[in-house]
Amino acid sequence: MAPSFSSAAQGNQPSPQLGADRKRQKYRSMKEIMKVAKRVVLVENEESDDGDYYTRVACDQCGSGERAEELLLCDKCDKGYHMLCLRPIVVRVPIGPWFCPECSDDQDRPLKSFTQKKIIDFFRIQKCRELVENCAWSQDVKKRRRRSNTLVFHKKRRRILPHVPSEDPTRRLVQMGSLASALTAHNMEFSNELTYMPGMAPRSANQAEFENGGMQVLSKEDTETLELCRSMYKRGECPPLIVTFDSCEGYTVEADGPIKDMTFIAEYTGDVDYIKNREQDDCDSMMTLLLATDPSKSLVVCPDKRGNIARFINGINNYTPEGRKKQNVKCVRYCVNGECRVLLVATRDITKGERLYYDYNGYEHEYPTHNFV
Repeated sequence: MAPSFSSAAQGNQPSPQLGADRKRQKYRSMKEIMKVAKRVVLVENEESDDGDYYTRVACDQCGSGERAEELLLCDKCDKGYHMLCLRPIVVRVPIGPWFCPECSDDQDRPLKSFTQKKIIDFFRIQKCRELVENCAWSQDVKKRRRRSNTLVFHKKRRRILPHVPSEDPTRRLVQMGSLASALTAHNMEFSNELTYMPGMAPRSANQAEFENGGMQVLSKEDTETLELCRSMYKRGECPPLIVTFDSCEGYTVEADGPIKDMTFIAEYTGDVDYIKNREQDDCDSMMTLLLATDPSKSLVVCPDKRGNIARFINGINNYTPEGRKKQNVKCVRYCVNGECRVLLVATRDITKGERLYYDYNGYEHEYPTHNFV
């Protein structure tokens, strides 16, 4: 008789009740899960109200989210900045990646030191005793100031005054060395005059008569003051200004001595080019030179390869109370010997250690008694 395996087979097969229990253990009910689950509070994202984070970005400098077309977003931290709130200001949307002052690699850029010989060669200073000794400049300045005061009282006209260099020749070397360091850091050459390079606007294009509405003519005496300051600079008698580096504003200019109201600071120099050639240029320091009736003839000064200390004087928005308080320099366009020039002049007394700021909102004309062309 064949053996029976029914009992063994029944022992190996799980009972229906046992299978149901295992199923209940594997898949717990929602009620059981909720008993042991941690409570989670759902927080609504405020930035999702508009559906787009970037529509809610505000300028990290002024706190305003207006003028969205002027907001630049840092490619590292995503903070926003108005182009006109940056120091130095950004006149055009940069091409390629852009980083805010906090994320920039230039925060700790050192100021390079220069020896006396290198400073003399860098600025092409005339090698004479005037660099190390006091010379006749003080008599010329005093004479010019006396003549200016007389005319101001008689004609009620504000005259441009020549700058008064620091008396210490060693201090003047420090001042010029700071400018040489800043220019070198920007791979620039020193130039105290407008330059006309091949492929750009020729000198014949710089004619004040092309200005739309006319341009005020620099008086004979102020022209003499301009030439006097040029000759002083060639002798190493620079204005009492020093270039420093700030992590937020970049290179900036400070007064290294007291500067009187209406003192000539510098002429804005660089390569002269047509505005139409610079429409895609992201240079942050271009200055309008000529606004011609024919827009194709309008000119700008581009201090990207050549320039002077005017390149590092920052612009400021004087439409705000803080801006009006800080502004101490004015940019004025003049007709000098038939050509357009941009002069920077002090608008009030400037104390030592004060930073220089000019109004970038436009040129102001405060000399209605001058002739126009």
